[in-house]
Amino acid sequence: MATKTSTIKGLKIGHYVIIDDEPCRVVSISLSKPGKHGSTKARLDAVGIFDSKKRSLLKPADAAVQVPIIEKKKAQVISVSGDFVQLMDMEEYNTFDANVPAEMKGKIEPGAEIGYWKIGQRVLLKES
Repeated sequence: MATKTSTIKGLKIGHYVIIDDEPCRVVSISLSKPGKHGSTKARLDAVGIFDSKKRSLLKPADAAVQVPIIEKKKAQVISVSGDFVQLMDMEEYNTFDANVPAEMKGKIEPGAEIGYWKIGQRVLLKES
C-alpha cells in the first residue's frame, strides 16, 4: 500500500490514517496539555474504511503516522452478479472485480459509470 508520512497534530477530522495496517477515516482528535516533564499527547479515534471498525491511537502529538495515498478514479460497470461487480477503468481500460457495498446494492446496473477509490490493491466503490 502506498503511503506518506505525517504527524498526528497535522491531521484533521475527515483525513485518512493507517491504524493496525488498515486505512481509516479520522472521526476525532483530542490533545492533552503538556506536563511538567512530558510532551503533548494526542488521542485519535478513527473508523476503518473497509470494515467500519472503530480504532484508537494514543501517541505524542509529534509522532509520525502513515497516511494512505488514495487514487480516485472512474470505471464503467461491465456486469453485476450478486455482491460482486466487474468494472473497467475509464483511463487504463483494465478490468477488475469489486465487492458491492450494502448501500449501493440494487443501484448499480451494467453500462453505468461509477467512481471508485483504489487504496493499495483494494477497491472501494463510491457513488459518482
